[in-house]
Amino acid sequence: MRSSLAPAIRLMQSVSRDSWYRGFIVVMTFLFYTCYHLSRKPISIIKGQLHRNCSALPNPPNISENDTTWCSWAPFENSDYKELLGSLDTAFLVSYAIGMFFSGIFGERLPLRYYLSGGMIICGLFTCFMGLGYYWNIHALWYYILFQILNGLVQTTGWPSVVTCMGNWFGKGKRGFIMGIWNSHTAVGNILGSLIAGAFVSTAWGLSFIVPGIIIAVFGIFCFFFLVEYPEDVGCTPPQQPEEAKDDLENIPVSNNSTDTIFKSTESNADDSGNSHVEVEHPEAISFFGALRIPGVVEFSLCLLFAKLVSYTFLYWLPLYIANDAHFDAKAAGDLSTLFDVGGIIGGILAGAISDYTGKSAITCTIMLILTAPMLFIYYHFGQAGVSTTIAMLIVCGILVNGPYSLITTAVSADLGTHESLQGNAKALSTVTAIIDGSGSIGAALGPSLAGVLSSRGWDYVFYMLIAADICACLLLARLVYKEIKTLCGGVRKSNSLTLTQSNSRE
Repeated sequence: MRSSLAPAIRLMQSVSRDSWYRGFIVVMTFLFYTCYHLSRKPISIIKGQLHRNCSALPNPPNISENDTTWCSWAPFENSDYKELLGSLDTAFLVSYAIGMFFSGIFGERLPLRYYLSGGMIICGLFTCFMGLGYYWNIHALWYYILFQILNGLVQTTGWPSVVTCMGNWFGKGKRGFIMGIWNSHTAVGNILGSLIAGAFVSTAWGLSFIVPGIIIAVFGIFCFFFLVEYPEDVGCTPPQQPEEAKDDLENIPVSNNSTDTIFKSTESNADDSGNSHVEVEHPEAISFFGALRIPGVVEFSLCLLFAKLVSYTFLYWLPLYIANDAHFDAKAAGDLSTLFDVGGIIGGILAGAISDYTGKSAITCTIMLILTAPMLFIYYHFGQAGVSTTIAMLIVCGILVNGPYSLITTAVSADLGTHESLQGNAKALSTVTAIIDGSGSIGAALGPSLAGVLSSRGWDYVFYMLIAADICACLLLARLVYKEIKTLCGGVRKSNSLTLTQSNSRE
């Protein structure tokens, strides 16, 4: 008698070939963008090592006892070190923000596999050059600013590429909860980047850059050999495009210019068998201004500007704040800062699940933003009361700060980028995503830069700035929240009217 097939094999056979490939793409894009965040995290970890409190360390024989800067890394040894460290963040984030608006354009015109893998390898190279400054004993500020600028430009190859790849394989599906889980690659990358950089920061901080640089370069090579851009390339079924009523398209303002045409179709009277059919051409890429006219793009883009300002200020300055305020060493501060990213994972999933359940993305973001402001105030005044308090508050802050940020960059961007007028066009998805994330990147550049200036006057100014930015992000969604509340109230009235009608009919 033949033995029955093993349960695991039966399970594998029950999954279709298309599902295996789609799962493979999800895992790959998750790992690729994890590497991007992993490689940009070390700069925040080594800040505490570039400028240290040398008075607590034994002076070498050739160093005067009055010299309290001997253990710092020039040119960050003087009292203006926060401004200089802030200039490194500004160099990266400004170049990233500018490059993001052009990255989608290049990504549409170059093979995605070459574009993404090349970007990852070059990003790894530039990250390694930052670490080589330690071994080459380079103390010139321009050297570090130069490679921060170059790295910022190359980092823009990541987000539009992974979103486009997901769009090619999944079309209009997978929103909210699923996208919240997938978007945890940012927090996972931050956590791994903090842990890897923290492992070397106290002994040889150059390795804090070199090791992440090698990791992203290796995954870039993996991307070149294994990434599949379109399901048709491996004989898989392409995702079905959404079939929306054509009447809805009349409400979408589009230009008559041919460059703003979103889609077009051609009809054929009959095929060889005499059956009439309609042939739909591949959708054309939407223009920049055509994407801006999609309802909600401007509001969510501006909201993300301020939401990302708060998130990235934490990303780049939280380890130094913990080190200065709670008096932890650079490694311990870096490890503690990962709890903010742990909260970010929870916040992204929670925001996506709530948005899926309610169908109200703007209301979900607004509620979390409203709760963020008082939480930031509480964390500043009581967050360092004890280790357990610090842990709890960092996780809560991560949930509230990164929840709206995650929801807007994933599910909201995908919803807007696959509006019924776009017919699920992945190129349009890339353009809309680049606009929203590019706007957010402006805030990501402003936040750490302002923090570098304000922190020299006191950390209270930094937190007041974060609270003000959070309030602005909340106010920018007011119109969309009003529309969603009206829709919600209209639905409740219809439900009550239907219930009343059914009750009267029974009587």
